[in-house]
Amino acid sequence: MEVRLAKTAGFCFGVRRAVDTVYGQIEKEKGPIYTYGPIVHNEMVVQELEKKGVRVLNSLEELKKLTGGTVIIRAHGVGKEIYDLLERQGVNLVDATCPFVKKIHRIAQKEEANGRRILIIGNAKHPEVEGIRGWCKAPSYVVESPEEAENLRIPAGEKLCIVSQTTFNYNKFEDIVEIISKKGYDIIVLNTICSATEERQTEAREIAADVDAMIVIGGRHSSNTQKLFEICKKECENTYYIQSLDDLDLKTSQSIRCVGITAGASTPNKIIEEVQKHVRIKF
Repeated sequence: MEVRLAKTAGFCFGVRRAVDTVYGQIEKEKGPIYTYGPIVHNEMVVQELEKKGVRVLNSLEELKKLTGGTVIIRAHGVGKEIYDLLERQGVNLVDATCPFVKKIHRIAQKEEANGRRILIIGNAKHPEVEGIRGWCKAPSYVVESPEEAENLRIPAGEKLCIVSQTTFNYNKFEDIVEIISKKGYDIIVLNTICSATEERQTEAREIAADVDAMIVIGGRHSSNTQKLFEICKKECENTYYIQSLDDLDLKTSQSIRCVGITAGASTPNKIIEEVQKHVRIKF
């Protein structure tokens, strides 16, 4: 059986930087180390860090109880109130926010100062989007689907700056922007989808269209992996979404001669290699 592994599969720059930041703190920090939320959306990565003593804090209440130690800001970023809180607490803060996400924070602040309301194309419940909204002084808008874009109602005279969650589906982003543009609002559009995300999605789409089965590896809460699965499923009905080799139940037959593999930005190479090796040997 032929196996085609996507060149873009695995850790992106922002995830690698965040994970390396935590391991760097483990080596030099004697006191307790925390991350605010999982450092990345991959359970195996988080579990490995927990074994080394890194504790995940999931709420403001937990943060407020801290009297010491180091808090590492996750790759997805957080709102300004978290920085302000940690400063008041006197807790050591290490920022592992992806630089591409930090760029959106700066855009939100700048464009609000220029009199524009921020509209984010993305998932309102995703921590990255919650973090972006946390840098907006005025209420922001979030749109995730063409249907929501069609139903968008904005007061006359309001100016908009449109940005995107870094892991959003590029084609879907363009469709939503087109719908909003036709409404006649005063808008500026800044495509803030990470270039690595676009490359990963494009490659996944091309591979999925040319194989008999497709395997997408990543955490169940990973937004970019979910988008990869959606893209691959459209091209290849026989697409599997797994977190690790244990989840793989590839139903083979003589009709499956070529399998494609891709992985989300938070998936360690070790897991990708295990799946690739298993498929090559087993089938």
